[in-house]
Amino acid sequence: MRGLSQQLLRRAMSSSAAPTRHKFFVHAPDKTDPDAFSRRLAVRTKHLEVARKAIDDGRIRVAGALLTPESLASENKTMIGSTFIIEAETIDQVKKMIEEDIYYTTGVWDPERIVILPFVAATAFP
Repeated sequence: MRGLSQQLLRRAMSSSAAPTRHKFFVHAPDKTDPDAFSRRLAVRTKHLEVARKAIDDGRIRVAGALLTPESLASENKTMIGSTFIIEAETIDQVKKMIEEDIYYTTGVWDPERIVILPFVAATAFP
């Protein structure tokens, strides 16, 4: 009887286990038209507010703005895109998350150049 109880316990534990979350790398370059940077700045507060929630719940593990190389030598930082490491069960969940972002819906990011790929870290992860 003891063996049966242990089997039932293992089965219950395996069926209630959390789904597997995978890491995905996202590269979301901005559009290059003259108004892209001003569109980014206009909605940046809302973008960061939503991103903060995804960071707090563990979906976004690493995130940040991509800058022009010239930004390194200047006080004015020119953002030209975004990059993320996102944890999700499927790539479709990541696509949905990106497509619902205000940078996507207001035409900041260039949807034709967005890259989403599975990612495996070779180093310790924050």
